[in-house]
Amino acid sequence: MTAAPPLPQTPRLDLRALLERVEAAAPVDAVTVVAAELSAAVAARAVSFLIADFSGHSLVRLGTVTPRGSATRTTGTESADTVAIADSPHGEVLRTQRASVTALVDGSRVLVPVTDRGDALGVLELELPTEPGPQVLADVAAAGHALAYVLIANRRHTDLFEWGQRTTPFSLAAEIQRRLLPASFTCEAGQFTVSGWLEPAATVGGDTFDWSLDRHSLQVSITDAVGHDVAAALLATLLVGSLRNERRRGVDLAAQTRAANEAVAAHGTGGQFVTGQVLRVDLTTGAAQLVNAGHPAPLRLRAGVVEELDLLVDLPFGVQAGRGFRVQEFDLQPGDRLVFLTDGMQERDAAAVDVVRALRDSAGDHPRQVVHALGSAVVRATGDELSDDATVVCLDWYGGDLRPRVSEGGASAEHAST
Repeated sequence: MTAAPPLPQTPRLDLRALLERVEAAAPVDAVTVVAAELSAAVAARAVSFLIADFSGHSLVRLGTVTPRGSATRTTGTESADTVAIADSPHGEVLRTQRASVTALVDGSRVLVPVTDRGDALGVLELELPTEPGPQVLADVAAAGHALAYVLIANRRHTDLFEWGQRTTPFSLAAEIQRRLLPASFTCEAGQFTVSGWLEPAATVGGDTFDWSLDRHSLQVSITDAVGHDVAAALLATLLVGSLRNERRRGVDLAAQTRAANEAVAAHGTGGQFVTGQVLRVDLTTGAAQLVNAGHPAPLRLRAGVVEELDLLVDLPFGVQAGRGFRVQEFDLQPGDRLVFLTDGMQERDAAAVDVVRALRDSAGDHPRQVVHALGSAVVRATGDELSDDATVVCLDWYGGDLRPRVSEGGASAEHAST
């Protein structure tokens, strides 16, 4: 029996043409177009995209309903099959961000991560008739990277991907609060990586996190609005909306937090308040400023030692109108890890989770893995019955002054990215 010829090793995937075809297609067909182009380019028998769901425990294979199909969920002509992340090759690719090639009886299966700036969006899966060579793997990896941008651009215009990610129905409060979270739950840059996670995703107790990056600084916030359900979501909307509005006006941390306090005091009902912390880090020097409005202190992992930052505590937002907040300063050192928590990580059964030990033991893990692991630990400790949101944000600081410099002649003087 003659062995099957190897797949061609010359580049055949034209990313420019691929993106042009995606642009010409309807947003709901964006992933289908990528799959078809990739299938033709590398002679794949099958190509599918699995998107990470909002629980953090599953991947969802998106497709269309077939006459003899047995999809887990359907809506109209769309189908979604759930694949558990735990102990699966797909989950390992998502966790490690490394491609995987598995031999099959009649070919091979290739899995590559679909990721943008550290935000693990999902996994691209291909079935090939033979074992792929280096060029085919490079083409598939490039397609996976391109698919991340295709997904980000097209999900603005359709609910298809959001529907696929909701393996558990959202409450109305969660729907409102979902809009307050950053579009990406991880951001990697030259000076830092930041990741956030909220448990549970489908209900709500008032927690939010947010961040924004400009040319000179990173700003991160974590907040917890008092109460539950829609009232907490609306209160959180008021606070986060005010912080974003002031930040986008370009005012400093003191003015941002003062305005947010006034907004909650003026528009919240009696007894409503929000605890929180707002951090600003200078990307060149590593100098940090932080406002602590009645919130649990962040933890710092430095040289293997985990300790709480020694911070002054001001009143929560909205408790007293007309007051300001103390802007406290400290320096970050290369290798520092900061972890911000809400009190849902510390209440009742959740307190059984040894956060300090978990942070010490996970020192070598990516921040994305750290926040997922802490969230999962709280869910297990509470028997899947969280009485409050449990939110965590992890910031790794690598060092300042890593941005590209431009020489007098206009050429880049050093190779780095912000």
